Amino acid sequence: MEKINVGIIGCGRISDLHYPGYRNNKKARIFAVCDTSKDIAIQKKNQWKADKYYTDYRYMLQDPEVDAVEILTPHHLHEEMAINAAGAGKHVAVQKPMTISLESADRMLRSAKEAGIVFKVTDNYLFYPPIVMAKKMIENGDIGTPTNLRIKLIAGGSGGWKIPPSAWEWRIKENAEGRGIQTFDHGHHLWATAWLLLGDIERVVSWIDSVDGIVDSPAVIMWKHEEGTRYGMCEYLFAPDMHIPSKYYSNDEWIEISGTRGILLINRCTGNIRADPPVSIFTGKKWKHYSNIPSDWSEGFKGATRNFINAIRGEEEPLLTGEQGREILRFNLAIQKSSRTRREVYLGEMDARVPLLYSWRKIRKQRKGLPGIQNLLSLFGLGSKASRYASQARSLTMELIDRFNPDAARDWESVIGLNLLPEKNVPELKFAITIKRGTATLEEGSLPEKAVLILRIPAGTWAAILLGKEEIEKAFMEGRIIIEGDAEEALKLRSAFGL
Repeated sequence: MEKINVGIIGCGRISDLHYPGYRNNKKARIFAVCDTSKDIAIQKKNQWKADKYYTDYRYMLQDPEVDAVEILTPHHLHEEMAINAAGAGKHVAVQKPMTISLESADRMLRSAKEAGIVFKVTDNYLFYPPIVMAKKMIENGDIGTPTNLRIKLIAGGSGGWKIPPSAWEWRIKENAEGRGIQTFDHGHHLWATAWLLLGDIERVVSWIDSVDGIVDSPAVIMWKHEEGTRYGMCEYLFAPDMHIPSKYYSNDEWIEISGTRGILLINRCTGNIRADPPVSIFTGKKWKHYSNIPSDWSEGFKGATRNFINAIRGEEEPLLTGEQGREILRFNLAIQKSSRTRREVYLGEMDARVPLLYSWRKIRKQRKGLPGIQNLLSLFGLGSKASRYASQARSLTMELIDRFNPDAARDWESVIGLNLLPEKNVPELKFAITIKRGTATLEEGSLPEKAVLILRIPAGTWAAILLGKEEIEKAFMEGRIIIEGDAEEALKLRSAFGL
């Protein structure tokens, strides 16, 4: 394939970070630039050694030599430009957020599909080397099963670039329309990062305030991911009297991901507030730091450019795809809605005809899993019917080793005693469980002399837990499980055997 000719639509401040990805690029080049300011368009044409410049993007789209465009304009202009570009057969990369409403996003997606072009939503954080490394470490199981993600963003009153008034003008207008400068515009980076690291989001609750009536900060946003028990939180701080050491915008972020086995830190993004290495990990014994990782904010833009070009060449999938970009937009809009309506918002209701009905049904369905009257009776020892399963206790225990997950017990060594108390004509049973070097063994007959932990539990209750009829936490809270020794070992036991 010949070198891909790319047109840049919008030559504002952010375009300076898109250019390096094309410098000395053997696969693509900036062929044309477009800006409503003729002076800026000419300046960028000369600076980037482009062949042509335009002041109206429509004329650029008519140029048969332009293969693809990057749209780097205010959000409310994205839809029209992207649809026109798709109609002209140009591949499209649109700067995040992809647009300002889900209806607008759907129209953009339809036009891209009908035209058969590559459509990408650009977010540099998805290619920022420390975040990419953190994702790989999570996927490799370095911190076990991830459960919590926490993001801290601080914006200051000085530092970094000088932003031209025109760049603030459209952002302030967006803010007045309910799409905050921090939580919607810059927030897209953070929501895309949370999605990349821990998966799709189910629901969100947010509190968005302001200290000056303009900047949407301080703010606190919390959310639950769809998969398992994974939660996220983001805290915004606007410190107008603070100087932020940064080559770019006057803000910085750091991210903490906690799992069942460790803690992972990404110590910087936009700026350089913290002097720590880019990535650090703690796995129960000591911290390990990774210093030789490119961590300049511009690195993510280079990666995003390479992804766009490779996607056009059919060498990889675009990230974000249009559908993925719409999902981040949906999360973003749900955050704004939650703060505005002062309630928890399910992302699914953003597409529902009757949002409150959708939310009510979700809550009702989830509440069915909460303790009902039978469980309340059990709390007072009146309602447990677990004894009916007592006859299965021995056979289920003998099959326990088949449930062992070595990945959840990689560095765990322990000796545990299991004492099943007599119930329903089932005699007392004693077992020894040994976990060592990623393997587990089970012996029947007696409790181990050097047990780190001993569990004493009625046979029926134990069988009900193994059958999934009861929860181990509930049985413990009701006093039906007696723990002797190191209680933390019981938590590990639960994870290793899926109890």
